[in-house]
Amino acid sequence: AKVLLALKGYAMFSTFPILRGVLSGTCASSPHEARLGREEFGGVVSAFAAGYSDADMREIIPLSNHVIFNSFTQYRKFSPLVAEARAGGREVECGMRINPEHSEGAVAIYNPCSPSSRLGVRHETFAEEAASGGLSGISGLHCHTLCQQNADAFVRTFAAVEKNFGAHLHGMKWYNCGGGHHITRADYDLDLLCRGLVRIRDTYKVQVYIEPGEAVALNAGVLK
Repeated sequence: AKVLLALKGYAMFSTFPILRGVLSGTCASSPHEARLGREEFGGVVSAFAAGYSDADMREIIPLSNHVIFNSFTQYRKFSPLVAEARAGGREVECGMRINPEHSEGAVAIYNPCSPSSRLGVRHETFAEEAASGGLSGISGLHCHTLCQQNADAFVRTFAAVEKNFGAHLHGMKWYNCGGGHHITRADYDLDLLCRGLVRIRDTYKVQVYIEPGEAVALNAGVLK
């Protein structure tokens, strides 16, 4: 798997020279974060926001390797800007955020899979789009449901993803497991995580990404 730094969780760019040796890039939720990732970190820049303005997209696309959309309507709206960037020589891939409709006990207001959530595409809508050719141009899937959780929550979440979206993962180039993986916590089950990531890679022949934020600097020191 490739590990991306979630800049919304940790963005102390003075430490980026240390992190470049172990991480593959960054994930951004705004034009400013995408610029920070591109100019100060390098590597892969993966961008996601629930909503984009035209101005946002004109800044984000030239800075990003992956632009992840929250809906097919959003994807279709901005596809011309992506095509324009590609015509100019920019290699940018599009992804789609999915909603596995599986909750891991998060506080309701922060739960991206709550019944009223509009974060990510649900299985029924995704299947309809796939049947009508709506996946054309989509290179990867993104799922983010965790928050400061252990590997068992990741395994259960991916079981739901596999049940509802497994058929669509075949043929994708990458799968992004999102953030919330507390991988540097003393009791975190790294072996379980690694087995899960390897199984996704080997089963679906995709490049796997994870996006820890806080975990990158968890308990690393005291700021005085």
